[in-house]
Amino acid sequence: MMSESERKDLPPAAIRALAEAEERRKAAAKAEPLPKELGGRDGPEPVRYGDWEKKGLAIDF
Repeated sequence: MMSESERKDLPPAAIRALAEAEERRKAAAKAEPLPKELGGRDGPEPVRYGDWEKKGLAIDF
């Protein structure tokens, strides 16, 4: 976190951006976790690892 004296040296747009980022962090901490996926793929995420097929068949979302 930046001290109050360090923030005074910043332009107004930067101070607004820091405040918005802090609000987003607080909202993310309060957010409920996503529900567990039922019947989804086994193994690593296909988007993350580029694996777009299962048993030789291409899959789409």
